[in-house]
Amino acid sequence: MKSNSLQDLKKMRQQLAKEQARVDAEATAKRQAEAQTLKDQELFVRAIGPIRPLRQPDRVFHTPAPAPPVPVQRQRDEQAVLREALSDEFDTSTLLHVDEQLSYSRPGLGPDVTTRLRRGHWSVQREVDLHGLRVDQAREQLSAFLREAQRAGVRCVRVVHGKGLGSPGRTPVLKGKVHGWLVQKQEVLAFVQAKPLEGGAGALLVLLQAGRGQG
Repeated sequence: MKSNSLQDLKKMRQQLAKEQARVDAEATAKRQAEAQTLKDQELFVRAIGPIRPLRQPDRVFHTPAPAPPVPVQRQRDEQAVLREALSDEFDTSTLLHVDEQLSYSRPGLGPDVTTRLRRGHWSVQREVDLHGLRVDQAREQLSAFLREAQRAGVRCVRVVHGKGLGSPGRTPVLKGKVHGWLVQKQEVLAFVQAKPLEGGAGALLVLLQAGRGQG
């Protein structure tokens, strides 16, 4: 910068001197702070005395056992088998005996089987109530119920499917489905409509094939 007078030059020298003083003051303050930090560190070391690292405890780290695999595929296969084994489209119209009370018996069985079943020759040992369930729920529950009943050696069960009074149009949706499902199950030998006191048109008495060791 070029000065045109001695007065301007004097002002420039004063400003430079002030700036240099500010820089010197900041440097002095920084050195004092660093010196104080070192002093504090020395005092701390003297206060606590000599140190040594802590001994590491003897530890054994065990690798956690892997969780057993979930048999997802097997569960899917079992559900698929249930769906395939119990088709909703199975036509039972030519297999059911429409007499004074609906009945069915597997081919090869004598006509007295349904008669004895209706008269209570076999006492009801278990019951499943499908009333109010959706079709998919009812299908799976009935299949599981029959499977467990046969494993337990049960011969006669009651299946309650309802009369359809609460269904749209008061049509018994589950009734026809249950007939078709039962006919498709190999362990089902026969079934008849229950007596009025046992559910009437809303239930069936089902005779199951004897399990192993059962007569």
